Amino acid sequence: MPGVKTPVFLCALLLLAACTSAVKEQPYTEDQNRERAKADQTRMYAQQEPVSGSITFYEAAARALKYNLDYRLKLLESALSANLRDVSSHEMLPRLVASAARSGRSNDSGGTSIGIIDRQVSLRPSTSEERYHTIAGLGLSWSTLDFAVAYYRTAQRSDQILMAEERRRKVAQNVLQDVRSAYWRALGAQRLLPQVDGLLARTNDALRQAREAQDRGLLPRQEILAYQRALLDSISLLTQRRQDLEFAQAELRALMSLPPTQPMQLVDVPDPPLPKLSQDLTQLEQVSLVRRPEIQEEWYRQRVNQRDLEIAKAQLWPSVGVDLSTRYDSNNLLYNSHWQAAGIEVSINLLRLLQIPSLNAAQQSQMETDEMRRVALSMAVLTQVRIGALRYSLAMQELQFANESLTVDTNLLDYARSARKTSLGSDLELIRAEGRFLLSRYQREAAQSTAQAAWGRLYNSVGLDVFPATIDNYDLKTLAGEIERITQTVETQKLVDAVPGDGSPSIAK
Repeated sequence: MPGVKTPVFLCALLLLAACTSAVKEQPYTEDQNRERAKADQTRMYAQQEPVSGSITFYEAAARALKYNLDYRLKLLESALSANLRDVSSHEMLPRLVASAARSGRSNDSGGTSIGIIDRQVSLRPSTSEERYHTIAGLGLSWSTLDFAVAYYRTAQRSDQILMAEERRRKVAQNVLQDVRSAYWRALGAQRLLPQVDGLLARTNDALRQAREAQDRGLLPRQEILAYQRALLDSISLLTQRRQDLEFAQAELRALMSLPPTQPMQLVDVPDPPLPKLSQDLTQLEQVSLVRRPEIQEEWYRQRVNQRDLEIAKAQLWPSVGVDLSTRYDSNNLLYNSHWQAAGIEVSINLLRLLQIPSLNAAQQSQMETDEMRRVALSMAVLTQVRIGALRYSLAMQELQFANESLTVDTNLLDYARSARKTSLGSDLELIRAEGRFLLSRYQREAAQSTAQAAWGRLYNSVGLDVFPATIDNYDLKTLAGEIERITQTVETQKLVDAVPGDGSPSIAK
């Protein structure tokens, strides 16, 4: 077939050229990078309910859970695990393969026969196959080994779905803990920033006046320099505290996935009563061992690891394969162009049986390792519960001390205002008193947020979920109401009892 050789040769050359040519790097252009950055920024804040009015703590928690990117990522990972499980489940089905082919050759196939003893040609050359013919078939095959491996893989995927769900729970718990800490710090910033800015302006004005007095020689140089030093110390301290307050508001915006320039007003209500622990720490430890998502995830991981070894053992079994097919061949020289075929095959790799002792030892070692890892994690969880309770107790004591300090500095400020005169020293004392007062206010707000954060961390260490199981099914307002309802339900279950905010916690022994 001279006409066929040339196209085949050209196709071979093209294929060889494609194989030998290296794939070149294709970096993204600047325009593509800018478009990608713009699209990513748009997706960060897409599909969010607009902020209307002041934000309560429960609305902030609902916004963080509904729009937080880390939490949304865990939701996508859970969905991916479910899809991969569905893919693995289809591997248990038999294989149904349809095939079609067109065959051709440049000359006839065929042959002759010779005698075994005399080596004489006994037949003339003949063929039973046309040069060009079409082959088609539909075959159904099933193997017990493939089914067993697919079954264990699907079981692993199912456990990985549960592991992804536990990771989602952990992220949600961490988000709520961060919101609890950031919200109360941001609320303190909202309360204090106007006063801090006002005092900074008055302090800078006093510093300007002091420098003018120094230039005019109105006061002794040592006295005026000491006065300026005191003012500069106040400005430095106030500026540092102001930065801390601004960082708290920025952190809360990030947790709620709000744009950095988004105006944000928090509901300024009296601080809610802080709870005390009314349950034995031993009971809280038992709850944590049952509820903590890390322990649950580790337990599911143990099953996943065990099934890896079960897959290895399944490959030692005899494999039974069943094949059913229907065939067609357009070769006119065949006696039957259509036929059906069936077959069954049993096979086993005898050398793999030598792996049985090693697999048994590996399975035992894997089980002991997984159990020890889980026990070590459980010990860490128990320590976190104890430390969380102690941290909360210390935070409550710090809050009580901050309240007492604020009361004293409030009285000192009232006294400084009453004793104010026109002298430069009195102005300095008033500024110092106002600075101490604002510092006490800052420390009191910081102690309040620290106590709230310690309480949230104790929630987290126990593994309590104060949010609904399916967050996407709720709008923002309903989700905030559900979080508030579940939180109150947890408190009524005697895990916590509300006490006045200035009380100190009591931990049952």
